[in-house]
Amino acid sequence: MFGFLKGLSVTFSQMTKKKLTLQYPEVRPVWPEHFRGIHEFIPELCIVCNQCARICPTNCISLSGSRDENKKLHIDTYDINFEICILCDLCTEVCPTESILMTDQFELATYSRDDLYKDMHWLYANHVNHGSYNKLQAQKAQAEKEAQEAAAQAAKEEQVATQTATQESGNGNETADRSTKGTAADGSVATKEGGDA
Repeated sequence: MFGFLKGLSVTFSQMTKKKLTLQYPEVRPVWPEHFRGIHEFIPELCIVCNQCARICPTNCISLSGSRDENKKLHIDTYDINFEICILCDLCTEVCPTESILMTDQFELATYSRDDLYKDMHWLYANHVNHGSYNKLQAQKAQAEKEAQEAAAQAAKEEQVATQTATQESGNGNETADRSTKGTAADGSVATKEGGDA
């Protein structure tokens, strides 16, 4: 009897506390910044260094690349087998260009194991829909805006410098003209004095 009442006291004491239950999936929790979820992949940043595939403890990453006419490597295929991936985050840590990152998505439930084999296009779509795509686009737009402002400022400074140089050149020509006129006037006076003599 005492144990039953003790259990009820614990239950009733919890009723007055703040509820922590969320109506998932309508209401989703806010995950921390370094939450290790499903990967996102940015193909244009990948340099095909193969570091991620080499460090993967389960060998779930496979990739291939080729060289273009400039002998520069670019990615052709990039696949992750999430059936054996343990979301350890090692691949993102060794990536020198941050082309592979982790998102806050974790839902991969499916009825077929084949659906857990994700290719480069799926990973890029995950980057656009749930990853850092919007953040990168905002950073790119900000960088372009700053570049345009810097170019406009440089053009303005160049225009001011050109105007200053033009004004200085005009002042120099005017001074030279005045000097020439003064010399001519002095010559005329000297000639006149010579004639008077």
